[in-house]
Formats: sequence, C-alpha cells, structure tokens
Amino acid sequence: MNALDTLKGIIGQLTGLLVATVGLGVVAGIVFGGDTWFVGAVLDSLLDVVRTLGENGLVGLLVAAMLIGLLK
Repeated sequence: MNALDTLKGIIGQLTGLLVATVGLGVVAGIVFGGDTWFVGAVLDSLLDVVRTLGENGLVGLLVAAMLIGLLK
C-alpha cells in the first residue's frame, strides 16, 4: 500500500500543478489579453468546455459538478 499511496500523492500534486497552471493562464489572459500561444490556448480550451457544458443542459451541469468534486 505504501507504493500506491506514494503514486496517489504524486498524481495529486501533478493535478494541483495543472489546475494552478490553468488558473494562471486564465488570469494572464484577462490581464494581458489572449495574444500569446499559451494564454490563448488556455482560454480557448476553457471556453470550449463551458460552451459544451452549456449546450448539454442538466447533463453538463452534472458533469461539471463531478469534475469539481474530483478536483477537491
């Protein structure tokens, strides 16, 4: 179980790092505009996810709730 706990810890840390990177990309896109390659890609991807969830109504809302639950 020790190796599994270590792997879970590493995956949790990587997930936290990726979530922080997305947050940084969104904030940088709002402050500096979406002209750079990284910021533009983050904002476009985030808007695509929001658009897809919006088109799916209640199912999209449930999926969003599940994703938020996984990230906590």
